[in-house]
Amino acid sequence: MLWSLAVLLPVGFLAIFFVWPVAGLVGRGFVVDGAASLDGVAAVLSAPRTWRIIGQTLGQAVAGTAVAVALGVPAAYLLYRCRFPGRGLLRAVVSVPFVLPTVVVGVAFRSLFAAQGPLGWLGLDESFAAIVVALAFFNYSVIVRTVGALWSRLDPRTAEAARMLGASPARVFLTVTLPAIAPAVLSGASLVFLFCATAFGIVMVMGGVRFSTIETEIWYQTTQLLDLPAAAALSIVQLVVVAAALLIAGRARRRAEHALRLSGDAAAEQPWRARRDLLPTLVTGFVVIGLLVVPMVHLVVRSFVTADGWGWRNYELLAGSGDSGLTVPVWTAAVNSLVIAAQASAIAVPLGVLVSLIASRRPRNRGLAAGVGLLDAAFMLPLGVSAVTVGFGFLITLNRPPFDLRTSPILIPIAQAIVALPLVVRTLLPVLRAIDPRQREAAAMLGAGPGRVLATIDAALALRGLGLAIGFAFATSLGEFGATSFLSRPEHPTLPTVIFRLIGRPGADNFGMAMAASVVLAVLTAAVMAAAELVRPREAEL
Repeated sequence: MLWSLAVLLPVGFLAIFFVWPVAGLVGRGFVVDGAASLDGVAAVLSAPRTWRIIGQTLGQAVAGTAVAVALGVPAAYLLYRCRFPGRGLLRAVVSVPFVLPTVVVGVAFRSLFAAQGPLGWLGLDESFAAIVVALAFFNYSVIVRTVGALWSRLDPRTAEAARMLGASPARVFLTVTLPAIAPAVLSGASLVFLFCATAFGIVMVMGGVRFSTIETEIWYQTTQLLDLPAAAALSIVQLVVVAAALLIAGRARRRAEHALRLSGDAAAEQPWRARRDLLPTLVTGFVVIGLLVVPMVHLVVRSFVTADGWGWRNYELLAGSGDSGLTVPVWTAAVNSLVIAAQASAIAVPLGVLVSLIASRRPRNRGLAAGVGLLDAAFMLPLGVSAVTVGFGFLITLNRPPFDLRTSPILIPIAQAIVALPLVVRTLLPVLRAIDPRQREAAAMLGAGPGRVLATIDAALALRGLGLAIGFAFATSLGEFGATSFLSRPEHPTLPTVIFRLIGRPGADNFGMAMAASVVLAVLTAAVMAAAELVRPREAEL
């Protein structure tokens, strides 16, 4: 009975606040003058502009993924295979970009490549290459962590045997190591492709309409043109892309898990050696400094540049609205963001815990096993479905009793919880799946009831990932921009929506305020992740 309730609660939440809004928006696109019709969708799919946008989306996603993989694999080796002083700090630096709000990343790189920026001489302002670099920045840590986690567990004896037989280091990597880490590389690349293909904030800030993707075009068609058939057609195309990416990622993840079970028990770390590890060290150092640190440092520095020189004016302007066109001070928007993110986390984390507990089960019954797998896949869909689609879907479906929430303050937290929920599940699930089922069986044989088994085994181990799950939920909600751009009201804005509005308005003060607000949002996000790690019980460390 309790397991049935545990399933119904998250499934009901997903059905009402994700499936229904998305289906409502897509369904509206197939209705013309009150009658079902495919004419509108067919017209969109036959338009050259649509295929140009699809090609541009896939091109940016493929390029961003390729750059992230090429740069991330050397770092995965260095940070997870080699021991050296400061490795923990370097891992933390590499992990920061993924939790940064996309609008902050877009503002940082736009300022860096602007004509007056330090890299303006490259001529990359509002270019395809600049967007690809920003996408690689955001997703770099996904490859590092995914590949590094597997690489650190590989049994070193296979590579040692190949070297003893006369194979060169390059040949050992190509014939032994690369095939072993390939499932993790493919799994990470699939997720990065998914994130690049559905990027919204980065593309909107850095490219706008000129470099439209499926995600930004859905926003443009719905908010600017009110063309629901076009938005519906593009949403269907995006769903196909998302489904394919999730299928590849799921298969690769299962292969990676299988590889981990076959690996050696001890971590195969080795002391850093200049002769052997110099190349990955140089590549990683260049990436960390040039790709990760420089944009963020420049963002901070640029936030102190004013029309009168250096100073705190941009931060002082955040206390008022001035001529920015904002209805409330930026600091008020920051408080709104914190409150809404806390509410969204309070929704996403308990639901994510329930989903993870259920999906971590390994029932012997094939039907139940298939149901568990389906549940896991269903809660991954919000990762790739356009947040813009979800936000607009809320407006056209949650507009009548018993779910008339258009004026309710809970609407934005619910939308942000939908976006954060998959990350909570993906954080907790690997920890719970690592539990040997025989531990639960032994506890039951010793007289422990189902509740006590959950409390003493599952819950105790779930604490290992709970801090990180809370951090991801809060940070994701804090920087969410896609759905919030639809649902946020001018009198109650969030910090990402305010930054986007400031960037789009002329004037040195508005741009300076956008820089300062971006720094504030980045600092808040980093502080949330640091606090989440600190509150995690020490005895629960992995």
